[in-house]
Amino acid sequence: MKALDLTLYFVTDSTGKTLEEFLAVVNAACKGGVTLVQLREKDKSGAEYYDIAMKVKDITDSYGIPLIIDDRADIALAVNASGVHVGGSDLPIYAARKLLGADKIVGATAKTVAAAKKAEAEGADYLGVGAIYPTTTKVVTVITEVSVLDDIKKSVAIPVAAIGGLNSSNMSVLYGSSADGIAVVSAIMKSPDPEAAARSLKKQVLQNFASKKIPRK
Repeated sequence: MKALDLTLYFVTDSTGKTLEEFLAVVNAACKGGVTLVQLREKDKSGAEYYDIAMKVKDITDSYGIPLIIDDRADIALAVNASGVHVGGSDLPIYAARKLLGADKIVGATAKTVAAAKKAEAEGADYLGVGAIYPTTTKVVTVITEVSVLDDIKKSVAIPVAAIGGLNSSNMSVLYGSSADGIAVVSAIMKSPDPEAAARSLKKQVLQNFASKKIPRK
């Protein structure tokens, strides 16, 4: 059974940081309670990506947190990561599933109900839906309404995380949402206290998202 908790999905960005600084943030985020880590390195060579992935996996393994590799199924296989996340211009979902096998996690990005259904049919285990807000990362974003996110959640049986520019001050737009959690980059990577930021964000999701509420008997 795949362990998949999207409550607080941490997506990394090493821009402007030394390797030691970057790994320290990853460690702090894990200590603060992130539930899933995606290593995203758009500008690294295969050798560099592999080296960083091995070091990050040492950290995530020590906390028992699954590591997802962005885009590169070969790196995910090489370091025995928990899975891979693919976007619309990356390796097709069905191809990533064929490479990684049934026991690994394959995540995908979806911005429409049609794309979400297609991703699920091709073998995706979860969806990242957004961007809810503009982002400061290098990834080109198209804004997705929260109503579309909820429509997508209703249309598929797999978990859905809201992504894009989310932080503790603007997350309220998702309160009561059917999303299973949020994916964040800058809210942790650029925080002066990544551990505290992760802890606070996770608390907000658990307290305010409809999917995290425990029904009263």
